[in-house]
Amino acid sequence: MIKKKIPMRKCTGCQEMKSKKELIRVVRNDEGEFSLDTTGKKPGRGAYICNSTECLEKAFKSKGLERSFKSKVPEDIYDQLKQQLERSSK
Repeated sequence: MIKKKIPMRKCTGCQEMKSKKELIRVVRNDEGEFSLDTTGKKPGRGAYICNSTECLEKAFKSKGLERSFKSKVPEDIYDQLKQQLERSSK
């Protein structure tokens, strides 16, 4: 049997390498617009964050997403992430 390679990505909050499917992707497209990518297939520059509020707060404090995108991330993206995390924890 050939073992299939699992893509790994680094969380911008806790800096741990995890499976791509465990993480939430934030995307900036060519026009500079930010959005959440639930499918993992949207075009543009992507950054990943764990599915926990602790990692989101760490990324916000350390400006991990800003460093990944080399630009300011709007507050509403953080709000959308927080809402999605609250929905998934229920």
